[in-house]
Amino acid sequence: MASALIALGGNVGDVQATFQRAIPEICRRAQARLEARSADYLTPPWGETQQPPFINACLAIETQLDPHALLATLHEVEQIFGRDRAQESRWGPRTLDLDLIAYDDVAIDTPELSLPHPRLFERGFVLVPLAEIAPDRLIAGRRVRDALANVSHDGITRLPAPRQPS
Repeated sequence: MASALIALGGNVGDVQATFQRAIPEICRRAQARLEARSADYLTPPWGETQQPPFINACLAIETQLDPHALLATLHEVEQIFGRDRAQESRWGPRTLDLDLIAYDDVAIDTPELSLPHPRLFERGFVLVPLAEIAPDRLIAGRRVRDALANVSHDGITRLPAPRQPS
């Protein structure tokens, strides 16, 4: 089993409900066990700033899939929840964005996959929820909590847990 960290994001539709439905789907398709799930965070848009705020969260899972198969699985789950990568603009609005942040201590740099995620240490919207579930995790020799101390997390607000259906 490998330990993988996944960032979730979205700003179209009921994103918290999408997360609630997508997480079990990720685990089922990735033959994974959910180790930890952060709270959801309301975050300012990044890259293309003229759009609604995002909701972001992070997961830690254990999976038997290799990194490329896990990434393909994440893309399948995005499609199930309405994401069409071919029709969207970079950093634009989306129903569900799933990024593979880290996979054990694996370093990969191919056109399809870079691990750890190449912009991880620039993004407060990933580091805030990641620090909640894995503050002492070393990624590329950097402790998550230390990386968070070096980026802005202005405008990032923890959201209350979504209400569970009765």
